[in-house]
Amino acid sequence: MNTEPNSIAPFTIDIADSALDDLTDRLARTRWPTPLAGDGWDRGVPVPYLRELAEYWRTGYDWRVHEARVAALPHFTTTVEAQPIHFVHVRSDQPDALPLLLTHGWPGSFLEFLDVIGPLTDPASHGGNPADAFDVVIPSMPGFGFSPAPTTPGWTSDRMAAAYAVLMDRLGYDHYGTQGGDFGAFIAPAVGRAAPDRVVGAHVNAATYGFIPWGPVDDDERATLSEVERARLDRLARWTDEGMGYFHLQNTKPQTLSYGLADSPVAQLAWMIEKFQAWTHPAPDLPEAAIERDTLLTHVTLYWLTNTGGTSAAAYYEDAHSGWEEADADQASDGEAGAVPLGVAVFAEDIAIRRYAEGSNPTITHWSDIDVGGHFAAMEVPDVFVDDVRTFFRELRPLT
Repeated sequence: MNTEPNSIAPFTIDIADSALDDLTDRLARTRWPTPLAGDGWDRGVPVPYLRELAEYWRTGYDWRVHEARVAALPHFTTTVEAQPIHFVHVRSDQPDALPLLLTHGWPGSFLEFLDVIGPLTDPASHGGNPADAFDVVIPSMPGFGFSPAPTTPGWTSDRMAAAYAVLMDRLGYDHYGTQGGDFGAFIAPAVGRAAPDRVVGAHVNAATYGFIPWGPVDDDERATLSEVERARLDRLARWTDEGMGYFHLQNTKPQTLSYGLADSPVAQLAWMIEKFQAWTHPAPDLPEAAIERDTLLTHVTLYWLTNTGGTSAAAYYEDAHSGWEEADADQASDGEAGAVPLGVAVFAEDIAIRRYAEGSNPTITHWSDIDVGGHFAAMEVPDVFVDDVRTFFRELRPLT
């Protein structure tokens, strides 16, 4: 791992056979829990489903096949504030390509963007206009995948954004766009605040805080919402009432959680697969209805092999203990929250509502309500995702 200050070095994926053998052995020796009465998704991941999926992981899934596709990409590392950061950097053949920083969240990784790299960097080969070409830069958040865990506290979304701005500067990009979902929906606009003279615009999906109401919505206000917005409000209520267990644990006691995730691949599988099921579209079906099984397992395997289940969870703790809610409110009041033009894509399982977003994000210039896709839009509906990104940045390219 490159730790030289200000340098950028190639990175090679190097997973030992012994690590894969250990994974197979642990899966074979899993001690399974007793299924709960009415064993269904409402109580968590059903035991019969997870047993079958784990057996496929052990006997049918081949990491080396998927590793080869990932390893073929150009990987690099750089170090910012003593923190090594892994990233993928793919340049377009188009001379006027707009650099685009793509930022993931949890339980995602840089792997979320594999299917959109080609259409973004080479639109002509994917039925698009060469004028829409991007260079893409895809970092792994500190503590996720090939970016090792921070050795000091305080790596909040804003600090990651500042580090990413340094990364883009080292790559020689004077002007660029940002895009992100989940944590990336915090980070992408924050890069714009860190480098407002360089970021031409930020595009987000899977946006939550800052894009949803604070507190209850009374009946009179609810009546003014559209049918689509009321459905989002209902999803928000279900998430708040029944879907935030992971959130509370990760933003309060991530170290306690980390022991199970580090020792048991089935624990890591269950912890992630529950969210792939709940946050994809359509949610009532198995996650494979939205994302191929091998793709899901490649994400889980990356977390397992890099032992980043606990360190990725800690990202929640850092933001939760940084005073970010108060900071966001202050930024909104003085106009700093929207330092650059902001585009918002709201996919079918997302919960953002424009009237609540505009108060915290005064520079929204693009809003798409999309009736397909979910939290992991770049994997679920890559063509729709790419089209919205292209549309938003098309008007901003002259600024470069």
